[in-house]
Amino acid sequence: MALHKIDHMTYLDGMEAIDSDIMDKVLEHLREYDYRQYTAQDVQRALVKEQLSIDDYAAVLSPAAMPYLEQMAQRALQETRKHFGNSVHLFTPLYIANYCENLCAYCGFNYKNRIRRGKLSADELEKELQAIAETGLQDILILTGESRRQSGPAYIGEAVKMAAKYFYSVSLEIYPLNIDEYKFLHECGADYVCVYQETYNPDKYDEVHVDGPKRVYPYRFHAQERALMAGMRGVAFGALLGLDDYRKDAFATGLHAYFIQQKYPHAEISFSVPRLRPYINNAGLSPRDVQEKQLLHVMLAYRLFMPFAGITISTRERPRFRDHVIGMVATKISAGVRVGVGGHLVEEKGDEQFEISDPRSVKEIHQMIINRGLQPVYNDYVRV
Repeated sequence: MALHKIDHMTYLDGMEAIDSDIMDKVLEHLREYDYRQYTAQDVQRALVKEQLSIDDYAAVLSPAAMPYLEQMAQRALQETRKHFGNSVHLFTPLYIANYCENLCAYCGFNYKNRIRRGKLSADELEKELQAIAETGLQDILILTGESRRQSGPAYIGEAVKMAAKYFYSVSLEIYPLNIDEYKFLHECGADYVCVYQETYNPDKYDEVHVDGPKRVYPYRFHAQERALMAGMRGVAFGALLGLDDYRKDAFATGLHAYFIQQKYPHAEISFSVPRLRPYINNAGLSPRDVQEKQLLHVMLAYRLFMPFAGITISTRERPRFRDHVIGMVATKISAGVRVGVGGHLVEEKGDEQFEISDPRSVKEIHQMIINRGLQPVYNDYVRV
């Protein structure tokens, strides 16, 4: 039976279920969230509070907050400087494979899309890691398409071991795993896990995840918690803004991170804010496309609600926007990015997942940070 015939809320064989009420709490708040009910007075009350409640967070994400973006930005800058100083952390992603077993309507890697598929061999991986390390970067994010058959945990584990020889911090953006698999990758040298729910609306999730194991909503939702249970030091959260109502998805993303932080206070928490981007065979625009002003609004709300959380700004965004938000709200920025498989030294073996907007090198991003009176940071973590 095709996977799209099963209930998207039902676990498949081999998927580990954990005892957690966080998904239920997030979905309950999401069902009740009506951002149209908030007024200017609600926003004003929230902005003078030292710590925002969930309802305050809902208010500063609402349309009523749009006239207050300047005030939110000033407050966000204060919070960012208080908790992160003037530092901006640099990293780069490395795609080691782009095979995928999912049919997701919005993604360039979906298995029906006619793209070049490939994965790096051990020798190719070593060359890529060496080339990236020579730029001075000490933090790397390893990515794959979501295919256990083509890029299983053993393959990823070998990549992590190799990366750990060159980089102080090795993060993962791969398909969700069980606790023992995350523990294995942690023992290999990985310390951070990024998983994006894409959309928190279960009905929309059902609609856009047509086939493949990614279709199972709760297994993906609980991935960050399983990673922390396996010993990872930190986890990242995000929704693909524009896939559904961006305010509701941002609201749910913030709550997901907030409840995880409450349950695992030792964990390092961060947000990413990807927007829908054109990809091969799909260059069209969506009526739900999120504009830069709206994206900034989301980032400011994240900072005010969770001032300790990191916020990453990706190469999906224009250089001017990225330069504007670092230091004020974003604390981490990618540099020297390639979004095909390989491409740093090895000839690109697989097509890109999406189009990037900022092709600047590590040196160029480094200099831009300095020019803005900020401090480039290449490592803030020591593996012991």
